[in-house]
Amino acid sequence: MSISVLQAVLLGILYWIGEANLPFVGLWTIQRPLVCGWIAGIILGDPLTGAMVGASINLVYLGFISAGGSMPADMALAGTLGATYAITGNLDAKTALALAVPIGILGTLVWYTRMTLDSVFVHLGDRFVDKEQYNKLWIANVLLPQIMSAAICIIPCSLAAYFGAAYIEDFVDMLSGTPLTIFQIIGGMMPALGIAITLQYIFKGESRAFLFLGFVIAVYSGLGLLPLGVIALLMAIVYTQLAYKQHEDKSKAAEEADMEEDF
Repeated sequence: MSISVLQAVLLGILYWIGEANLPFVGLWTIQRPLVCGWIAGIILGDPLTGAMVGASINLVYLGFISAGGSMPADMALAGTLGATYAITGNLDAKTALALAVPIGILGTLVWYTRMTLDSVFVHLGDRFVDKEQYNKLWIANVLLPQIMSAAICIIPCSLAAYFGAAYIEDFVDMLSGTPLTIFQIIGGMMPALGIAITLQYIFKGESRAFLFLGFVIAVYSGLGLLPLGVIALLMAIVYTQLAYKQHEDKSKAAEEADMEEDF
């Protein structure tokens, strides 16, 4: 399946919005492979495949953390191009996942290029402050950084989507047989890595009991994901309320003890 120039540009814009790290728009929504993969599927006319592939890619990044400005992988690029190549090349989710992960690592070049070039706009903002032109700070903080981000995101991703889609089928045919099976096995193992990292965060302190309780309920209750999620949310609310009340009681008891000592 080939894609049009318009579709390629829309995929580039999708990646830009996901990578731009705008709160509630890119960072916590479109940046996630499940979301950007689904939207990429809509652009290419196959939202179901896009969502399925995006969900598979999302599992790898369940324990994703970007601390101190570092970026271990580019989820938005992995989800966007992973879903694109899966749809255009008629790939299964495991094979697409094996291709998407190295694409996500390659996408870190875009992030670090953006962070490096953004330092120029900081000095521009300093000049505005020195001249007391505070009404122009938005130019250095928003306008110019987003224009630069759009240039380094939309153009490469659009080119990769347009030209990569044309060769992905030939690439898969070339790897047919044992190499493709290896890709599928690797892709099938990668979600376990994301789940393991997440479990490592959860398996601490008092949350260990909830981990085993949730596992038992999920296995033996026969409930779907939605009711399980509601039960987990209610349990978290009750636990938080009880913990807060216990903390208040301890604080009140400590205050009363201090008052008795003063008397």
